[in-house]
Amino acid sequence: MIINIIYALIFFMKPDTYYMAEAINEAEKSLTEGGIPIGAVLVKDDEIISRGHNRLIQNDSVILHAEMDAIENAGRLDYGDYRKCTLYTTLSPCPMCSGAVILYNIPRVVIGENTTLMGAENLLECNDVEVVVLNDIRCRDLFLRFSCNNPEVWDEELKKVGNTTEVKQNGDNSD
Repeated sequence: MIINIIYALIFFMKPDTYYMAEAINEAEKSLTEGGIPIGAVLVKDDEIISRGHNRLIQNDSVILHAEMDAIENAGRLDYGDYRKCTLYTTLSPCPMCSGAVILYNIPRVVIGENTTLMGAENLLECNDVEVVVLNDIRCRDLFLRFSCNNPEVWDEELKKVGNTTEVKQNGDNSD
């Protein structure tokens, strides 16, 4: 029995870095479309069931973040399916995306990197979501290259959310 489990882990389960590479492909797709390079994939039972990328600019949307796009593209799953999922995202998810993860009971989020943009990781953790940060330099470099080459675009997006994607603490709603 234990040998079968070890065999399955070695030969069938793909590592987090494999799925992060797929999320990076989605981020690159967004960049190619003229958008912000953030990508995500939703994985269930070691298979990618949906993909998404940031479409704020392309669709003139206020909610089509990569994570939301991936969750939406998965269709209407049932509770048991969501509980078997892991969401892979190139950057730390904002409060809106973290809220969707919590609402749909996705138990695990793997983040490419969180140094260029800190999201609502504490909200996820407070709601018993496992958060893994890979510190993947490819994610950081892709986003930094975009924000350096397009500072006005990124600055405009940040202004729309009060210049932060972190969760306010202790009811602090000051500007």
